[in-house]
Amino acid sequence: MLQRAVYRTFRTLSAADHWVGRRFTPGGRLLLAALSGAAVLGLDTNQTVAYQAFTFLFAVLLLAIGASVFFRGRVTARRLLPRFATAGEPVVYRLVVANPTGRPLAGLVLLEDLADPRPSLDEFLHADEAAEAADNWWDRLIGYPRWQALVEARRGAVAEPRPLPALPPRGAAEVRVELTPVRRGHLRFTGVTVARPDPLGLFRAFRRLTLPQSLLVLPRRYPVPPIRLPGIRKFQPGGVAFASSVGDSEEFVSLRDYRPGDPPRRIHWRSWARVGRPVVREYQDEFFVRHALVLDTFARTEHGERLEAAVSVAASLACALETGEALLDLMFVGAQAYCFTAGRGLAHVDQVLEILAGVRACRDEPFAALHRLVAGRAAALSGCIAVLLAWDAPRQAFVSHLDGLGVPTLVLLVSDEREPAPTETGTGVRLHRLEVGKLAEGLARL
Repeated sequence: MLQRAVYRTFRTLSAADHWVGRRFTPGGRLLLAALSGAAVLGLDTNQTVAYQAFTFLFAVLLLAIGASVFFRGRVTARRLLPRFATAGEPVVYRLVVANPTGRPLAGLVLLEDLADPRPSLDEFLHADEAAEAADNWWDRLIGYPRWQALVEARRGAVAEPRPLPALPPRGAAEVRVELTPVRRGHLRFTGVTVARPDPLGLFRAFRRLTLPQSLLVLPRRYPVPPIRLPGIRKFQPGGVAFASSVGDSEEFVSLRDYRPGDPPRRIHWRSWARVGRPVVREYQDEFFVRHALVLDTFARTEHGERLEAAVSVAASLACALETGEALLDLMFVGAQAYCFTAGRGLAHVDQVLEILAGVRACRDEPFAALHRLVAGRAAALSGCIAVLLAWDAPRQAFVSHLDGLGVPTLVLLVSDEREPAPTETGTGVRLHRLEVGKLAEGLARL
């Protein structure tokens, strides 16, 4: 009951803070601070004249708010977003604002409306409290650090107000908007707000436009030196076609007459119609270099720093590995076990980055699910890079199993600087430690 009441309080206070921050200009917020100070100092009218300042400031505030009622500007807007953005890097896009009325509009300010970052009640109640271990008992009881962490993790970006040029009657203006996404995933826009400050420059009048859109934010990426994994070409059952497909695919060789036992899906119907007898396509199996990029998603928190660092490492490696003549299998476990193949025309690196942008923590399955996924494909792998979040017994067994199968493996262990981490695996597998917050330096030493 206490936590539910606290949640409602936090939600209300957050909404009030958001409203004040958007409605009031910097000068208006200064007036609110002075008004609050005058209210406190002017409680005893016999000892101070601060109540007079309070009365004056309150009258100015009411005048500014009242002036906003007369704003009747009617505008339309169209947002032109790029295909992708990258977390931590500024993205610039265009927004076209039109004035369909016969009156000119000037002094307008543009504000982007992003999706509400406040968590739901269920998220707040069931959030992992491990990060609060170092806080005092009051913070753990009330849960404000947990609320703050959830809001920051869900906040896609911070968009600053943008002044609009004067809009002539039945004219339009284009504005270049810049914002910096703070996390990967979908950055969701709900609309656009066109505001006009009152004549005193204290309070903004709003005209909200519904304009839902979404921008895919790719993970952060860091420079990675060339990585050469030892390994040889492996037999690929069915070969690999130079086109994206589902399931096994093969390399076409020629056409030949039908033989008993050939699958019907290989029949070449046009050739059969031309020669008058069954003709089938013939394929050959091929040998390719095939590497696995294994991502450990078994984290306790959905947007934990360690998981985000691991995804960034995987994205950096996907961009660095040469996939022109080789295959790259991205393997991880989310709602189910996934294996996406890139290289040799099957998929481009951009598609791998799109997949990584949507990776979420897996808390419903054990690490053994990823172990089974990789082991089931180990026979076709020339090498493996495993990005791990811990070095416990299940992960050590996984690395030892790959070593026993003869798969050359490089382990990249993402850890916190305060956490002791090994520098060796105890097998022939190489282990490289990467500290959260120092990924660029760690990857440069590969």
